[in-house]
Amino acid sequence: MRGPARARFRGRRRAVRALLAALVTAGVVLPLSAAARPQTPAPAPASPAAPATPAGLDRTYAAHRANAARAARMAGAHGDHRRAAVDRSLAAPSRQLLAFDGRGTGRVTEVFGGLARADRVAVLVPGSDTGLDTYGRFRAAALALHRQLARQAPPGTRTAVVAWLGYETPGTVSAAVATTGRAERAAPRLRALVRDLHGVTGHRARISLICHSYGSVVCGRAARGLDVSDIALIGSPGTGADSARALRARARVWAARGAGDWVGNVPHLDVDLFGTTVGFGADPVSPAFGARVFAAGDAGHSDYFTPGSACLANLARIALGETSAVTRD
Repeated sequence: MRGPARARFRGRRRAVRALLAALVTAGVVLPLSAAARPQTPAPAPASPAAPATPAGLDRTYAAHRANAARAARMAGAHGDHRRAAVDRSLAAPSRQLLAFDGRGTGRVTEVFGGLARADRVAVLVPGSDTGLDTYGRFRAAALALHRQLARQAPPGTRTAVVAWLGYETPGTVSAAVATTGRAERAAPRLRALVRDLHGVTGHRARISLICHSYGSVVCGRAARGLDVSDIALIGSPGTGADSARALRARARVWAARGAGDWVGNVPHLDVDLFGTTVGFGADPVSPAFGARVFAAGDAGHSDYFTPGSACLANLARIALGETSAVTRD
């Protein structure tokens, strides 16, 4: 490495260390202050947690809706009216919940469309700061993709979208958001979801993962040999792997980042700090990473599912298997 390049690398490395030191400090201070606030009570999740066959699907939906209704009553009695409203909405008869856990920041897996008969299933994996209290924005993204799939699907192709808030996402300003710890704990749950979805669809459906922000780290940890056709990384800080090949995925690996996404300013390094590796390595949209890079236009970090956008249309093409129609920058 020559002098100027070495100086730039060292400068970026120092910036990363300073940023991560601040995040570590926040990761200590914020949990300690949060510990003083009591959590909203909620019941344990309903059982069974996931269906194995189409015959069990309606029963599973009903069990989790009933659990959400109980959680709403408990939250209301506790005085947390915001959480109670979210839980009540999830308990509505029209909601299709594969899983629900109202405890802590909360977890929910919701289906849009007819899963049992679907030919194409897109699973959305969210990034940081996603929980029950912010679930509305994640659900809006899933609904936008579901509607886009319905518009773009060839006649006779049946589609479904699964919004998977199946792990405790890190806070944007926290030590956890800069390490793979949460992703490593989430990956087995994501792999289990994919197995359950194949159990419902009878392995007929082609499943794709659409992974936003820190969710791409989760997908990277779950990717090895996973029975999915495509993995799309959007607004990704990295996957923890040096290349798409290093993910050891059976799937096609895609990546996109909008011109307005602040993640483009994040240094793509991994650094040993306080005995922990922080950062996520190679940039997924770089040529060296080796993903199939597709157009995301001027999207900002939260704009990838904007109706009418180039990115949303491309995500639908990927989920539908129309790979030759995907546009590039």
